[in-house]
Amino acid sequence: MEIHSTQGGLAAHIRAHLSELRDTEARVAQVVLDKGAELVHLSVSDVATLAGTAPSSVVRACQRLGFRGYQELKIAAARQAPAPEPSRDQDPAARALTDTVRAAREALDGVLATVTPDHLRAAARTIDAARRVLVVGAGLSGAVALDTAYRLRALGCAVDAPADPLTALLAAAQLTPADACLAISHTGATRSTVDAARRARQAGTPVIALTSYARSPLTESSDRTLVAGGQDLVFGLETVASRLAHLTVIDALTLTLLGLRGAPAEAALRLAADVTVDHSY
Repeated sequence: MEIHSTQGGLAAHIRAHLSELRDTEARVAQVVLDKGAELVHLSVSDVATLAGTAPSSVVRACQRLGFRGYQELKIAAARQAPAPEPSRDQDPAARALTDTVRAAREALDGVLATVTPDHLRAAARTIDAARRVLVVGAGLSGAVALDTAYRLRALGCAVDAPADPLTALLAAAQLTPADACLAISHTGATRSTVDAARRARQAGTPVIALTSYARSPLTESSDRTLVAGGQDLVFGLETVASRLAHLTVIDALTLTLLGLRGAPAEAALRLAADVTVDHSY
């Protein structure tokens, strides 16, 4: 199995598939995340001991993550650049700043491990062919949805991005096979977003999911999935790193769409620039 060799590539792949693992397998995955490149010095029995499980569970976890076995996972770990150490600064503010920037960098590096050019092209073609695009997202993903809608509109797409969940459900139910739905959710389990995606799917509308996990209720209701982000939480909320990764994917998606749409999109961008300049001093 090929994992992108940049720092964070293996970690991003594992985080994207954590929700698919059983309890013992998830503990194995956490050991792999904690050890990173140091994994090359550990045997399958070492990992089993650290995870509090049997060697057979380690092998099974590796296979569920897409590797043939533990040895192949070790090879992928050896190709990873060493992860930076968490800050040991005694100043809480300095430590928070360093660790937050590190998490953001890891999330961005991991995008290349979970999103491929083929994924982007397929999603961009779906949007390009759509008569209208419905963008849905709630909570902390709501800001990403609004940014996405703005960018797509600036490229000349007809976009709807209701902030109210009930309005989003109504809009999804009114979609047709000629439209497209882009659903954004870090967990892939936000009820209002998943319900809107399901409504769109029932209407025969192509659904694109942008989420942090490869398997979730949202991905099960989607035709295409773009996976990026992380799982770290602060005060029970996902860190900004996951949203930075999602925004990065949206940037790449809109640039890909710009290439597909060509002159009409460039004309729409010029119009957008004319509108925004009127709001600047």
